[in-house]
Amino acid sequence: MTLRSRIEPLYERYLQWQVKHIPRHVAVIQDGNRRFAREQGLDTAVGHRLGADATEQVLDWACELGVRHITLYTFSTENFRRDSAELASLFLLFQEKFAAILKDKRVHKNHIRVRMIGDRSLLPEDLLATIEAAEKATLHYTDYSVNIALAYGGRNEIVHAARSILDGVKRGAVDPAAISPATVESHLNRGAPIPPVDLIIRTGNDYRTSNFLPWLANGHESAVYFCAPFWPAFRKIDLLRAMRVYDQRMLLKERTDRQG
Repeated sequence: MTLRSRIEPLYERYLQWQVKHIPRHVAVIQDGNRRFAREQGLDTAVGHRLGADATEQVLDWACELGVRHITLYTFSTENFRRDSAELASLFLLFQEKFAAILKDKRVHKNHIRVRMIGDRSLLPEDLLATIEAAEKATLHYTDYSVNIALAYGGRNEIVHAARSILDGVKRGAVDPAAISPATVESHLNRGAPIPPVDLIIRTGNDYRTSNFLPWLANGHESAVYFCAPFWPAFRKIDLLRAMRVYDQRMLLKERTDRQG
């Protein structure tokens, strides 16, 4: 047993003790699968599969720590520019993981609702059918929710919301004079009831939020945590450090509120 393997569990417990405020909604930009694979001398497809394994582990940790909602930036609209072989490999991986949800005991034991956010018109029909089957199987779960951002772009999402609102105006269902931020929010992500983001995490040592949930995150001034590990190497310690950033922000807010 190495010194690090002895110390890390102690440090995890210390971090968990420090975190008094648990974010309700955590959004994660899962960056670095390809760079991790290159560093390890692995194929890109292997890097993506290791990233998918990391995703399952992080979801377990989030559930254990009491995070009720998590949104994962898995594939952006810009990612369609990648070569056809990588896209085919990714779509196959997505299909496998959504299909596995149907029989995943953790999903059904913990009553986790799974949904996709993003532009469904851009995805292959067979992948979309598998996604919709997973969504249907978890439709009535309310304890936790996992939102998978596929073919997602934040500005694109706002454009779709604007079109939906305009359609409602044309049908007489929306009063133009009554349009408010709440109206826009209710038309985002096909009307899915996704709460504001409390904390954004980005892995891979890149310091930007990449058009991710601009209304629910930037619009609500969420805390942001950037960290160096590539996504396949993300640890529970990294998640707890991110949650500590949120906790510190909430403590500061409480002190400011008390001081008037």
